[in-house]
Amino acid sequence: MAATIIVIAIVVIIIGYGISIYNSIAKSEIKVDEGYSTIDVYLKKRYDLIPNLVSTVKGYAKHESETLTKVIEARNLAINSKDIGEIANANSIISKALPSIFALAENYPNLKANDNFMSLQGELANIERELSNARRYYNGCVREFNTKIITFPNILIANIFGKTKKEFFEADKGERENIKIEF
Repeated sequence: MAATIIVIAIVVIIIGYGISIYNSIAKSEIKVDEGYSTIDVYLKKRYDLIPNLVSTVKGYAKHESETLTKVIEARNLAINSKDIGEIANANSIISKALPSIFALAENYPNLKANDNFMSLQGELANIERELSNARRYYNGCVREFNTKIITFPNILIANIFGKTKKEFFEADKGERENIKIEF
């Protein structure tokens, strides 16, 4: 009788510990999803702002349409991206293209003085800061989740429930290089 109670107690403790591990992994996964969602919100704001910025610049720099077209194409590529790797790559292209628009402002003093352009530029700078913070948060959540699912004994529970590593939001090699602005 006592042996049966001890075995039942051990089984209950093991099951309780397994549930605790599963809940911890689930909470970490929710944080990863939240972090990705936050990035998505800022990227949407960025995508919505780009056409306004391009439209403002077009009025001043009609013969610079190639630069403006590249920015819009990069935006459209980013909007149609599906997984985190594609999204990161497409946004890298946007990050490379946007400085060209701001370089145009240097060539057009009236554009540089335009309140709408300055407002859009400030708003974009703010979005970029927030996006950077959101990426940092997301990557921290991914690090926590990935660490959690590969450590013992969590790896046993993670494997049972099919939990796999999440991708970090990384800059591609081109984003790590100096930006070359060409017209």
